Amino acid sequence: MSIELPDPIAEYVAANARLDVDAMLAPFAPGAVIIDNGKRYKGTAQIRTLFEQEVIPVEAIFTPDTAQHEGDRVIVEGPAHGRFKGSPIRFTYDFTLAGDAITALEITL
Repeated sequence: MSIELPDPIAEYVAANARLDVDAMLAPFAPGAVIIDNGKRYKGTAQIRTLFEQEVIPVEAIFTPDTAQHEGDRVIVEGPAHGRFKGSPIRFTYDFTLAGDAITALEITL
């Protein structure tokens, strides 16, 4: 199933599928915030650490199958699969956009 995603989100998803940390970071604004599993990561350095320590080692790849647009927010749902317990697990990625950049992302089950 193909869904329409704004360019920054589509770029992030495509980069995640390749497990390419630099490309995953590219769509994020310098001061962006990610809240993942209740932990807060702010700015490029902390987000890079999140990707390098939590995503890449377990090859966690998010495959969105639905998207809901609400102003500057895009709520995307789908499974993530990889080498982690319970894989695949369905997640909700709540993105906030400003222009051509992701300024916030909250990831929940």
